[in-house]
Amino acid sequence: MHALPTRQNSCTSRWGPGWTGPEPESVSAVPGLAAQVRLQNEAAVRLRQQRTGQGALDLETIEAQAIYEKGAVKELQLVEKNAARSLIEEFMVAANRTMMAFLSEAGIPRIERVVRIPKNWEGIVLVAAALGDHLPAQPDVQALARFLTAQRQADPERFPDLSLTIVKLMGPGEYAMLQPGSYPIGHFALAVTDYTHGTAPNRRYADLVIQRLIKSVLDKQPSPYTVQELEELCLWLTNQEKQSKKAERFMRKAAAAVLLADKIGTTFTGLITGASGKGTYVRLTSPPAEGRITEGEHGLR
Repeated sequence: MHALPTRQNSCTSRWGPGWTGPEPESVSAVPGLAAQVRLQNEAAVRLRQQRTGQGALDLETIEAQAIYEKGAVKELQLVEKNAARSLIEEFMVAANRTMMAFLSEAGIPRIERVVRIPKNWEGIVLVAAALGDHLPAQPDVQALARFLTAQRQADPERFPDLSLTIVKLMGPGEYAMLQPGSYPIGHFALAVTDYTHGTAPNRRYADLVIQRLIKSVLDKQPSPYTVQELEELCLWLTNQEKQSKKAERFMRKAAAAVLLADKIGTTFTGLITGASGKGTYVRLTSPPAEGRITEGEHGLR
């Protein structure tokens, strides 16, 4: 995946038209592709602006990927957000919303991807208050979006840790069965009410279910799933996702431990990400590893 060329305008967001500079060779080698990519970027910008106006949350969590060489962990590399990734994300959201609209019009039960209104909104309010901001007593996605935007600008270095805190307080995403004519639960973080997972059947089973439902409508055939089967699938899919994320977290920690096994006694720069009775935790700047401090943690905040 290539990043789009840099831009000249003074907008502080990573979104926006006006991209300038040479295209990557893989783009310029195909006649008309550069113009198409710029057009797609303009569409992605408009899609993002629409969701931002509705209160979409702009979160940024640290995602480190282990790089292996001959079976050994050589480094941890941050997955950087760029315009290319942002373009794909917006098109995926738009595609998933289009699928939901299509299935809604067809009048058949379907699976929606939801992030419910945060149960621990009070915790989010307390986090904002500790940083000198005020959020309303009732969940308000636009107010939360404004708070996050202000914090990104005020303290970009710690913003990923704040994002992770907010994500935990909001609660995990899940799958829910939606009956024809019923009002959707919605996706709090994306600020949309009509969302599913249907763009990646090669890595998520939920996407395959959605595409089977779409195929049945196109073929004018009955739904391949009963309401009860979809309800059971939603529970199973949600649980499987939790298990896979748990496995991912374990593997990231294991890779970091292997990488740092011969670095005992080395001094690193890092940020304290948590300090409580359970322990004091730190995120190193480089390599981007996280863990609990076992010596000299007293007094760290």
